[in-house]
Amino acid sequence: MPTTAVLTDPDKTAQLPLSSAAREGRNSAESPQIQNCIDMTDTQSVTVLLVALVTVMLVVSYGKYAWRRRKMPPGPFPLPILGNYLQIQSEGLVSGLVKISEKYGPIYTVYMGSRPCVVLSGYQAIKEAIVDMGDAFLDRGNMPLAFRIFNNSGLAVTNGETWKQLRQFSLMTLKDFGMGKKSLEEPIQEEAQHLVEHFKGLNEQPYDPSCTLTCATSNILLNILIGTRHDYNDKKWMQILEESSEAFHIVSSKWGQIYDIFPRIMQYLPGPHKKLFTLLIPIKNYMKENIRSHQETLDPACPRDYTDCFLIRMKQEEKTLNTPFNMTNLSETVFDMFLGGSESTTSTVNFGLLILIKYPELQDKLHEEIDRVIGQVRQPRVEDRNQMPYMNAVLHEIQRISNVFPMGIFRCTTRDVNFRGFCIPKGTDVITMLTTVLQDPAEFETPGEFNINHFLDESGKFKKINGFLPFSAGKRSCVGESLVRLQLFIFFTVILQKFTLKSTEDPKDLNISPVESGLESIPPSHKIIFISRV
Repeated sequence: MPTTAVLTDPDKTAQLPLSSAAREGRNSAESPQIQNCIDMTDTQSVTVLLVALVTVMLVVSYGKYAWRRRKMPPGPFPLPILGNYLQIQSEGLVSGLVKISEKYGPIYTVYMGSRPCVVLSGYQAIKEAIVDMGDAFLDRGNMPLAFRIFNNSGLAVTNGETWKQLRQFSLMTLKDFGMGKKSLEEPIQEEAQHLVEHFKGLNEQPYDPSCTLTCATSNILLNILIGTRHDYNDKKWMQILEESSEAFHIVSSKWGQIYDIFPRIMQYLPGPHKKLFTLLIPIKNYMKENIRSHQETLDPACPRDYTDCFLIRMKQEEKTLNTPFNMTNLSETVFDMFLGGSESTTSTVNFGLLILIKYPELQDKLHEEIDRVIGQVRQPRVEDRNQMPYMNAVLHEIQRISNVFPMGIFRCTTRDVNFRGFCIPKGTDVITMLTTVLQDPAEFETPGEFNINHFLDESGKFKKINGFLPFSAGKRSCVGESLVRLQLFIFFTVILQKFTLKSTEDPKDLNISPVESGLESIPPSHKIIFISRV
């Protein structure tokens, strides 16, 4: 059958209507391309919208920042959310804040996350704030870690009338139990003798005294606060003290610092900061158990210690509305005074022993002064300090160089403050860099070096220095200052009366720099040989 050729006109064919199947085929081929174009357009629109939104947020954020900062002290520009965290932590918290002050001067603003803080450096600026204008800088600053540890209660973190009544009561009660009086020297002398017997029992074997010293210093506070004492061989108690010290290490580490800057984030993230609160449970429980025991045996006519006095005041004010004298404030105040007092004193003593073995020539002069004024038998007394300028100067220089609380404890403005021409709004956190006071070149000739001549005049007599503020100053200064000063004098005098201290390595190679420096400066551990002098 012959094949018939069908001729078609290409132009006409193109104009013929497509069949249904053909149209569907064509649409299906074109649809992905059209959809892709639509998707790309949507993506680009969303991206542009997001960029615009972020830009607007940054502009608004910067506008608010600039408005807030227009009259505040100058400072480095903060990043959103992070604030100045990266600038500070690149040097370490304390060193970072000190370095920023070198650029911006004795008063500047830094952002801890999204929170503005005014930082004060040097003796003059800090004195003007916390002494001359003390009431304006009186409140406790925002310290999320401390607030959680102390349940927003007690002497350490409260403000206003609650703090005022608790502090007034504490000062009067501690004074009644010997704070600042000669009567307190007897229990300190007894504890110093326990230390001597313990060190003699080592038979001149190298020994790390850190935990023993913690127990000794804590016993002094326990005697005043709850009327108890623990032996250095009490394993359960020593374990509690070790856990408390470990908690302080975490607080002063970067983990503790990050928690204070980003508390809402850190409470959900894993890390050593989670362990911190668990470590403090045993000491808190110990305090609560002793308070319950005091309640059961309380004799209002014969108070035995601080806890008894607080319980008596609670009974007197049980019908008073909003009284700060309640069980929560008692528990947290006792816990705070014990924890802060024992830890800071122990750190100072540990730093001091390290300094004495690093500079053994100090011991020779101290031995001579002790032997001349006291001898090797009689116990040192508080009045001996006036006859021992060299010991007094050494102890002051140990406290200065050890710099136990380099940033002080955060303050907060109670009202809008005009300070050195800047406006600091009410409720602004204020950091008083005590390390810059203790190392102020205007106050100390060689601020970065251990030099007892800072506290001795040309005739060898002890001299006071305005810049010596290890306990801070003003109405919010340390309530236990006189106790710490007496304790340091008796402990060091008794130890050097009975022993020569020797390092296990060449003193020139001994590193006494703190292992952590945040809220507290933590001394390094080191073994010491206690060589008997008698």
